[in-house]
Amino acid sequence: MMNTQVASREMFLTDLVNQCEKLGAAHLKSSLYGLDDLRDIATQYVLSSHFPTVKDEEWRFTDLSPLLQIPLHLPTSNQSEIKLSDITMPVKHKADLPLRLVFVNGFYAPHLSTLNLPNLPIDFYAGNLSNVPEKYQGRISDVLSKHRQQTEVFTALNTAGLADSAVVFVPANMSIDLPIHLLFLTAPGASPTMSQPHCLIIAEPGSSITLVEDYATIGNVAAFTNAVTDVVVGENATVNHVRLQREGGEVVHIGKSAIEQSRNSRYTCHAISLGGKISRHNLEVFQRGEATETTLNGLSVAFGEQLTDTHSLIDFNHPHGTSRQLHKCIVGNKARAVFNGKVFVRKAAQLTDAGQLSRNLLLSPRARVDTKPQLEIVADNVKCSHGATVSQLEDDELFYLQSRGLDLERSRYLLIDAFAAEMLNQLPILGVAKMLSTCVAIQG
Repeated sequence: MMNTQVASREMFLTDLVNQCEKLGAAHLKSSLYGLDDLRDIATQYVLSSHFPTVKDEEWRFTDLSPLLQIPLHLPTSNQSEIKLSDITMPVKHKADLPLRLVFVNGFYAPHLSTLNLPNLPIDFYAGNLSNVPEKYQGRISDVLSKHRQQTEVFTALNTAGLADSAVVFVPANMSIDLPIHLLFLTAPGASPTMSQPHCLIIAEPGSSITLVEDYATIGNVAAFTNAVTDVVVGENATVNHVRLQREGGEVVHIGKSAIEQSRNSRYTCHAISLGGKISRHNLEVFQRGEATETTLNGLSVAFGEQLTDTHSLIDFNHPHGTSRQLHKCIVGNKARAVFNGKVFVRKAAQLTDAGQLSRNLLLSPRARVDTKPQLEIVADNVKCSHGATVSQLEDDELFYLQSRGLDLERSRYLLIDAFAAEMLNQLPILGVAKMLSTCVAIQG
């Protein structure tokens, strides 16, 4: 039985990587950005790797075996028949996110995107990989080449099938005032769909930008989203990044966000996970210069039998870096949440100031959370702290609200909303915060 299971996992990866190879080669020229070598290295890494199981330390709380039961296929193009009316936006008024870049099943959908807005700087680029202006292609190639060092099987699988990518390029000393909505949709096909969105954000020195990276599905169908996002934050640049995962209840979502921060840069991530049957987000921040500022805010909401998993890493390699991380989980019914946050402070990273806190709210006796904040410090002159709390709705708080005339349901809603509000109120776009507050309340 065990040999059969192992063979099944190996066949799963082999089948997917074969589909990826054909797809990537058919859509982007091999000579463009050195993609031929890039895909070959990634393919070999996948074929020499194994499918993660609960026996692997990094996956011991997240069982991916349901994914093996889905007969996946990779679409070869976007679904042109999709209309904007089919899409639920993360804001009540679409004008709150007027600058929009849409990808369907991993492919650019220009008919759904809105990019030609007045007052945008001429040298600013938002589009897909095949249309990048020639003057930026060398920089894009340099960033993509870093993928040659594959360290994780699903990231390598995404690279092996790199057929399209969202690209946002902000030249030096340029500030983009409008937030950019990067919408990645998974649309149903004849059989369950595997979508591999890829996103590349480059903020050159002195620039600033706000992004909303948004994952959604059309219809409640089985699907697999395997997403990779690379963010390069140049010297003294600022990136404010919202990552929203709100896919359907039958979707398995695995996402990787890899961030590089140069000297004196500022990066903030607000990662919100609401959807999916199984959802995993790997968030990794690498310090490439001194005096960086990193803020990681996370909110994971899981009900029914959902499983939501966040693994984060902040790797300090230079002095005078600061980081603040607060991750919250709201878990009800028989759902499960996982948080594993690592902070590495290496010998050269003296005078680092890092704080990490995991706070969790359980709404049911059958709900579960596994939380593990970690510090690994080699430097000897630092200020670092971490902690975790797990709590339930307090009976006296519910009683107090009911004594003021509220029923039990409304009392629960107010307490859950207050717990989530600390995270949602920090979002840079008010319309997104209001919509997400409503979603959390409905689930709770």
